[in-house]
Amino acid sequence: MTTLLHIDASARSGSSDTVAHGSHSRRLTSRFVRQWTTLHPETRVIYRDVGQESPSPITGKWIHAAFTPEHAREDWMHEELRASDVLIDELLKADIIVAGVPMYNFGPPAQFKAYIDNIVRVGRTFGFDRSRQGEPYWPLLAEAGKRLVILSSRGDYGYQLGGRIAHRNHVESSVRTAFAYIGVTDVHEAAIEYDEFADHRLAASIRQGEAAVDELVAKLGDKPLEGVQHRDQECLTD
Repeated sequence: MTTLLHIDASARSGSSDTVAHGSHSRRLTSRFVRQWTTLHPETRVIYRDVGQESPSPITGKWIHAAFTPEHAREDWMHEELRASDVLIDELLKADIIVAGVPMYNFGPPAQFKAYIDNIVRVGRTFGFDRSRQGEPYWPLLAEAGKRLVILSSRGDYGYQLGGRIAHRNHVESSVRTAFAYIGVTDVHEAAIEYDEFADHRLAASIRQGEAAVDELVAKLGDKPLEGVQHRDQECLTD
């Protein structure tokens, strides 16, 4: 059975196709999940709304706890990492991660950055060994066969690769980098632009974004989930 992790990061609480001034990224993620589950009704969906319930930013105590080997952690350390453990456990279960990540001031929302900081964690999603020859870091999810779909929205236009202001777009690149670091490199994207213009160009971009989502559902649905290995939680701990 396929497990799909649906993440929304927009500060707007509603989807733009159902609520005035709603979120375009939520519109795209909900469309993807709706289309996917229609075609694959056996899919298990895990939903995480970091836009409305943001993970806590990491702290010095969090870092201390994370870099302490599990067998040596004190009770307060386990408590400090509890929310991170929940987010990572969700990620480990997922075959497909569908993330709605709008552009805020050229990058992801702070809520989504907090999510990234909680799931990119030593001993759970990446390994670290100072004595290792070459790079001391390595991804722990590289053999898990996970796929990431980044669905974004932008107020301006021309942020796509080769576009007029592509150099200002730090959304997809930063999300790709973080997930690649833990071993998720099969990444797909779609976006809506022109939100601030609110005219026929926005309407056209919405249609294009929705069509791109439909194409992604069809494309990913045709790709077998071969070689997917859900590792035991024990082998991903310190």
